[in-house]
Amino acid sequence: MGLMGGSRSAVAGRARRPEDPLVRMGRALRWVILVALALLFLVPFYLLVRNGLSAERDITSPSWTFFPSSVHWSNVRELFDDPAVPMARSLLNSALIAVATTVGTLLLASLAGYGLARIPYRFANQVFYAVIGTLMVPAAVTFVPSFVLVSSLGWVSSLRGLIVPTLFSGFACFVFRQFFTGFPRELEDAARVDGLGYWRTYWRIVVPNARPVFAAVGTIVFIGAWNSFLWPLVIGQDRDAWTVQVALSTFTTAQVVNLHELFVAAAVSIVPLVLVFLLLQRYIVAGVERSGIDD
Repeated sequence: MGLMGGSRSAVAGRARRPEDPLVRMGRALRWVILVALALLFLVPFYLLVRNGLSAERDITSPSWTFFPSSVHWSNVRELFDDPAVPMARSLLNSALIAVATTVGTLLLASLAGYGLARIPYRFANQVFYAVIGTLMVPAAVTFVPSFVLVSSLGWVSSLRGLIVPTLFSGFACFVFRQFFTGFPRELEDAARVDGLGYWRTYWRIVVPNARPVFAAVGTIVFIGAWNSFLWPLVIGQDRDAWTVQVALSTFTTAQVVNLHELFVAAAVSIVPLVLVFLLLQRYIVAGVERSGIDD
């Protein structure tokens, strides 16, 4: 009993021992750095909101104020009522294009990645190397041939011309192939015993167990499709086919730059991206970790 009591008192004494000052200083320094970096990261968002809800004179005033003299919520209504820029239509087009591109890319790239990883055929490695090779080709090299093809099909100023040429992604195929290479074969073997083929095994077994990778790749593809500018600028020649990025560019190319509308439009355009990231952020890290990109 005496030994047990002594050991407990020793443990309690070690637990009550004050923490090393250097350790506390290091932890405080890390917190200070993290807070400073977080504030620095939030500065652009603050500027968008601050200038978007300000009057023109507050934006161009030589004396800077942290908050505008008066908040103008009417700037948001003015943006969507502007006859020169169809902002609501542009947001809808961007949403349709981003969602369709994301769904199509996930379907095509995951099927290609699964085929390269699991279906044995003679030229599997050569096909995989060819897919990797597409990542090394600059987009400018394929831009003109892609435009000529889309124009010959009559898809200019249409959603088909904006979506179909961007559906397949070599990067997404690579990520899925790396993930499926390390996918447990036991699950697929059990599905084969139950009489499932490649397609039903993929759809019923592989896809439900690969949600983090689908979420990570889908987030990357959605952000890329939403932020795409050059291809929608060339293909979406009619106002009804503008995306939000093309609509934003019209504010800077006009003879008179309406600054408060420009900032409001920029703030509105990033809201879907922020929502997607907040909803799927925990899947992004998990998907990248399980995809085997670092191998």
